[in-house]
Amino acid sequence: MALNISDEYVIGFVEGEGCFYIGIVPSSDTHQKKQVIYFFKVAQNPSGKVVLDYIKKRLGCGYIKPNDRNDSSDRSLAFVVRDLKSLTQLVIPFFDGKLIIKRNNFNKFKKVVEMVNEKKHLTEKGMNEIIDIAYSMNKRKRKIRKTRNY
Repeated sequence: MALNISDEYVIGFVEGEGCFYIGIVPSSDTHQKKQVIYFFKVAQNPSGKVVLDYIKKRLGCGYIKPNDRNDSSDRSLAFVVRDLKSLTQLVIPFFDGKLIIKRNNFNKFKKVVEMVNEKKHLTEKGMNEIIDIAYSMNKRKRKIRKTRNY
């Protein structure tokens, strides 16, 4: 059965179930000992896999995986896009100017992706700006505390 899902439906679905995430993790492989993590994710119960499949096809990128591999009771699935090119060329243009609830976090996400594309994350000033942006969104426990004494 071919689904006829509108872009407006996808946008509304992402407003409720999506996440534009920026994180900072420790990294011994980088000069600053930190790495920027960025991804777009939409999670859904297995019954909604058909919608995740459609979003993957519509955006032309990403993959579907178990939402939480560490929790055996979590049967939900997630559509995820992590690669910079797909985020820049496919995901961001699709959602740009169309979100309401997630607009603020989306705009911050977009800014960080632009900064990474411009290699600003490789400078101390750029990394500090990205850290400030990351800690102003998706407020949950972080792997690196926000401090200026890196």
